[in-house]
Amino acid sequence: MKRLTATTTQKCNMIGSRLKQFRQEQKLSQQALSNRLETEAVYICRGSISRIEDGSRTVTDMELYGLSKVLGKPIEDFFENTDTPY
Repeated sequence: MKRLTATTTQKCNMIGSRLKQFRQEQKLSQQALSNRLETEAVYICRGSISRIEDGSRTVTDMELYGLSKVLGKPIEDFFENTDTPY
């Protein structure tokens, strides 16, 4: 199976910039976020968090759920513009 990677004009997810914003608001490093996710049985390494934030990695539904729970934000808040239908 071909691996989906981002190009300079394409992102692999819609939540990266908001994830970074929420993480920084809570003064969490990428490693600290990874460690917190592990307590919820969601395993995303620090490097993968970096790739999610820069848009070069996809995010599964379970990962998004874990991020929402650990950061205390509703899933909808991870999407910059929820008014745009997709």
